[in-house]
Amino acid sequence: MEKYKEIERSIIKKYRKEIWSRFIKAVQEYELIKENDKIMVCISGGKDSFLLAKCIQELQRHGKVKFSANYVVMNPGYTDYNRDLILDNAKILNIPIEMFESNIFDVVTSIDSKSPCYLCARMRRGYLYSKAKELGCNKIALGHHFDDVIETTLLSMFYGSEIKTMMPKLHSDNFPGIELIRPLYLVKEESIISWRKNNELTFINCACKFTEECSLINDGTSKRKEMKELIKDLRKVNKNIDNNIFKALDNVNLNCVLGIKKDGKYKSFLEDYDKKSKR
Repeated sequence: MEKYKEIERSIIKKYRKEIWSRFIKAVQEYELIKENDKIMVCISGGKDSFLLAKCIQELQRHGKVKFSANYVVMNPGYTDYNRDLILDNAKILNIPIEMFESNIFDVVTSIDSKSPCYLCARMRRGYLYSKAKELGCNKIALGHHFDDVIETTLLSMFYGSEIKTMMPKLHSDNFPGIELIRPLYLVKEESIISWRKNNELTFINCACKFTEECSLINDGTSKRKEMKELIKDLRKVNKNIDNNIFKALDNVNLNCVLGIKKDGKYKSFLEDYDKKSKR
């Protein structure tokens, strides 16, 4: 059996509960993929985006909903080694990728920015939306997973002073008619790591010129790593801590919050407080 077929089989069989079922649940529960969608699947070169591509391929083959997909890699300025690794993995996994060039790394390097990661992310997103429009796609699929959702939530609370999270889908403000979706929304990172190891695959970990030595150890340079380490420690006290945080985002009691913000407008609990006492 060819390796890519073994990899596909592992998703459906060995990791059916941890990956495939959670992928399908997210697609169905959040209505991420609909009839006749044309989806641009974005591959960064990491384990998450490559797994996403394989799941989308399997859904195309075996799902009841008919849709099309383009598998796209944007090269922001990868080293030759990383670029070749991405191309080699695409061949191993039997994913028909299209790679297009950009100069994001060079631009970000030339700008004296205190937040290079933020600037890089914004530029990447702009390039991807433009490419999706060029291809005639109505949706962009990204490989963010369950752990990304939890980490983003804590980052917003601890450093942004607000409660918000990474949503399973979003309409683009600047590119009407294009929607961003996250089909791995319910898949945990530990399952993706296990899938990678089980299939003896090697992916890019961090290709950014600013953080080429990045790892999962908190070295004080990344707030996201800080959150990852914090959650790891909290699991020692409560093994369900990440699941509880996620559930809390779907179970907000508006009667017990000081204020809410919607569409940029803030509303304090005081606005309705006296009205309730007069009922």
